Amino acid sequence: MNNHPLKVFSGSGSPGLAKSIAEHLVVPLGKMELKKFNNGETYARFLENIRGCDIFLVQSLHGPVNDYLVELLLMLDAAKRASAARVTPVITHYAYARQDWKAASREPITAKLVADLLSTAGADRVIALDLHSEQIQGFFNMPVDVLTAMPKFLKYVKENGFSNPMVLAPDAGSAKKSTKAAAKLGVDVAIVNKRRPKHGEVEASHLIGNVKGKDCIVFDDMIDTGGTICAAAKTVKSGGASSVTVFATHGIFSNNALQKIEKSAIDKVVVTNSIPVDAKALKKLEVLDVSDLLAESIKRIHENKSISKLFE
Repeated sequence: MNNHPLKVFSGSGSPGLAKSIAEHLVVPLGKMELKKFNNGETYARFLENIRGCDIFLVQSLHGPVNDYLVELLLMLDAAKRASAARVTPVITHYAYARQDWKAASREPITAKLVADLLSTAGADRVIALDLHSEQIQGFFNMPVDVLTAMPKFLKYVKENGFSNPMVLAPDAGSAKKSTKAAAKLGVDVAIVNKRRPKHGEVEASHLIGNVKGKDCIVFDDMIDTGGTICAAAKTVKSGGASSVTVFATHGIFSNNALQKIEKSAIDKVVVTNSIPVDAKALKKLEVLDVSDLLAESIKRIHENKSISKLFE
């Protein structure tokens, strides 16, 4: 049992989610001052005593990505300098996760750099939600608890009467995750092979598997521009699929992604509130709440209990 008081604070990237997490934990959301100076520099200060406390900092690193990242680093530094017993950033969306290897010469591995920055700023451990790739855990020299929204997605599928379901991997990279999900649902898998001419552009080439008459279900970690899933939906609908439903933990929806999805062959998109999303922004959109999952994980870490039990 942890004898240090538990306190939850929110960055600017996820105030609503942090408030819900605090409500589940039955603790008040901590008081924090966050602002920008006239020259654009960020300021962070805790407005209550945190000496000897077990601190959890909830922050989603979505746009403006760099502002929210620096803000989290300043919160970490402030907490350590205020003599917190332990500081854990709860990163509901980990930015730069797609830059986790050198795809071309003279590129940075930015996902590793972000891990180093968090460590240097004073993080004792990290809670993350559905990282883009599993190897990012190895970039940290500290405990990392990676949570997943997959159980919520699978429960949704089972409760919402898909008549003839089939899991669709929108690209070869997601085949492993899609195969695991299909096994839990007891259904088959189809794969769409894609080609990416350049950053932000996707072309679907061919389909592996028979999708005729199937309710195709896509599980992905994020939707950014929507290019991959829109191309995949077009391909399987051309192959005779009855419907396409996309589940993604992080709804980034950059540029004109929402308009693109609205005009696409996709029938429904289900995301979580890991990033603040207006459910009314798109008729096809539904948002699932993950505050209960995050709150239970925080409680278990605070009480030194197993996290893996949540997903068994």
